[in-house]
Amino acid sequence: MHAIETQSLTYRYPNTAKATPPAIEEIDLTVAAGELLAIIGHTGSGKSTLVQHLNALLKPTAGAVFVDGKNIWESKASIRRARFLVGLCFQYPEYQLFEETVEKDVAFGPKNMGLDENEIRRRVEKSLAFVGLDKSYLSKSPFDLSGGERRRAAIAGVMAMEPRVLVLDEPTAGLDPAGKTQILQMIRRYREKTSCTVILISHNMEEVARMAGRVLVMHNGSAAMIGTVSEVFSRGSELQGMGLNAPVITRIFSRLKEKGLPVSDEVFTVERGVEELIKLREGAR
Repeated sequence: MHAIETQSLTYRYPNTAKATPPAIEEIDLTVAAGELLAIIGHTGSGKSTLVQHLNALLKPTAGAVFVDGKNIWESKASIRRARFLVGLCFQYPEYQLFEETVEKDVAFGPKNMGLDENEIRRRVEKSLAFVGLDKSYLSKSPFDLSGGERRRAAIAGVMAMEPRVLVLDEPTAGLDPAGKTQILQMIRRYREKTSCTVILISHNMEEVARMAGRVLVMHNGSAAMIGTVSEVFSRGSELQGMGLNAPVITRIFSRLKEKGLPVSDEVFTVERGVEELIKLREGAR
């Protein structure tokens, strides 16, 4: 059974002219339990609209969304179930913090689930530990934290609901390199510990290459391509036609190959590039 499945998913924003194309159209997608799927695409391609359907924030104009095999719009109970099973973290989630303390903010979701106080406390402390914030943060105001700490506290609030699917919309946007590294390590650690399915929207191709098992490319509201990192980023000219690029390191090694150097076609991360250069240097001795 798939963690997520969409069948001919189509959405047209209300009050748009009939001649206006749908925001997303005929999206057929399956995401396996425990998978990390990255979604890429230029601004306006439909990425955020797509993921907002996965926990019933938007209702399809046509088609269906299934979570753990159940149509999420089947009943009020199935809608509620989907919103707990699929945790959605918007871009710049720190702007959604509103409680007096970090503890109250992280506890907001579990309280809405009707859990008892002991279970809520357990989840709050566990999720804060996942994002690298210790118990001393419980009593702090979210607004006294640094930008990176606020981001992590906001993500902890989604993790505290212990969703089976964690959806993150540009989780590293606006952070410095150290902050981006912390967030990505946190996501990797959380997935390893919980076996949670992760869907990651990102405009950073290096992040995608490093994190994802498969990549979905959205273009003009459609699923333009989907495949492994290698399958997608090897189609550089097609990506360029959609306003995207393969990772910078991939383009560098493509140029090296054009100049006749015996390097791999499948260099998508800096780490892999270093390995190739070491091989190249050793082969020249």
